[in-house]
Amino acid sequence: MNEEADASETMLRISCDAKAAVKIGAFSRLGNSRANVRATDHDFRADEVVIPYGIFLPKHGKLSLYLCRSKATADFIVDCLGVWWRDTKACFPKVTKLVIDLDNGPENHSRRTQFMKRMVDFAVQHQIDVRLAYYPPYHSKYNSVERCWGVLEQHWDGGLLDSLDAVVGYATSMTYKGHSPVVHVINQVYQTGVRLTQALMAEIEMQISRFETLGRWFIDIACSQFHEAVS
Repeated sequence: MNEEADASETMLRISCDAKAAVKIGAFSRLGNSRANVRATDHDFRADEVVIPYGIFLPKHGKLSLYLCRSKATADFIVDCLGVWWRDTKACFPKVTKLVIDLDNGPENHSRRTQFMKRMVDFAVQHQIDVRLAYYPPYHSKYNSVERCWGVLEQHWDGGLLDSLDAVVGYATSMTYKGHSPVVHVINQVYQTGVRLTQALMAEIEMQISRFETLGRWFIDIACSQFHEAVS
């Protein structure tokens, strides 16, 4: 599926994932620095915690980072996709389908009712087909965006992430495949535990297509099959 998407002018493959939460404060990160950096020698309470979410274009080597100051919920993930596609779609006028590589995390797996509803809404709003392609458990390391996290860790290890501005500064100045990421800070507070009733989820299931033998791992959402999102 990835090879097919990368070879097509009408499909665009993206790789998405959230990184582990980053504590903001005067914490030692055990890296090397050319500057004289002083950090606390105890694990005090963090001033703030942010969760980076990455949307990476493997074929083009371009990364967008979204720093969530709340919880990285299903609503947050789809909101990031919406902002990213709004800012990116003009560069890909021939694209009619997004192929989205994902891991099977708790907020974006294919049985997460709120995530599936929001993805149907996304397809309808932007009039674009979507294919969700999941890596099975213990295989998320093959998801391309994971390599970006390793580069980011090496880039800011040894630094002092003692403010949100410092996190944004380090994230903006990293490079991967010759490009620096576009970084957004998401200030919205997201509610956890949002889910659909069985009846509403049954309506969503009528608007998606699951592969016959791998229904948990591959889902198609064809916006041409319906005209309005489920309210």
